[in-house]
Amino acid sequence: MGEPSDFELSRRGVLTAGAAGAALVATPLAATQAAPAPAPAPAPPAMPVRLNVNGQVRELTLDTRTTLLDALREHLHLTGTKKGCDHGQCGACTVMVEGKRINSCLTLAVMHDGEAITTIEGLGTPERLHPMQAAFVKHDGYQCGYCTPGQICSAVAVLDEIRRGIPSHVQADLTAKPRATNMELRERMSGNICRCGAYSNIADAMAEVAGA
Repeated sequence: MGEPSDFELSRRGVLTAGAAGAALVATPLAATQAAPAPAPAPAPPAMPVRLNVNGQVRELTLDTRTTLLDALREHLHLTGTKKGCDHGQCGACTVMVEGKRINSCLTLAVMHDGEAITTIEGLGTPERLHPMQAAFVKHDGYQCGYCTPGQICSAVAVLDEIRRGIPSHVQADLTAKPRATNMELRERMSGNICRCGAYSNIADAMAEVAGA
């Protein structure tokens, strides 16, 4: 085999010299130019809020993005109110604010400073049940029980809506006083989902309390 040509020697020499030069230049730069440390993340905005929950005033300092649901569960440890879909579609998180039912996952805690909030814990106790709680037990208005706190809070508010004459979508005459018919109760409770399918029992429990 013959000697390598001048062209091959020159090409090898150039490649070798280039690689060696790059290594010499890159090594000290990598050692001396370390990546800067990331800046610490700013603290989330927080503000004080006074929540009147079940007749007791509670003072908290919360991240302004905290939902009422998370304030109740994570900060006040009132875990009766359940987190279901976290999108306002299942009703498991229903509580009453100033007597009106809302989905607590869709509202911020700081929006309810000083307002009266009622959760399932504030309706009754095992020793002294609210009439709606007692009716749910009597008519087996629950199975797994996960949605039951929201169902009961919503049911109590529904009967109050009917008493106050607030119309619904199933009323033929919006000027007439609504009545607690089966269809009326089912329509008004349609935002509360029961995955166990205890709807007829829930309607029976509500009808008993409405009749009483």
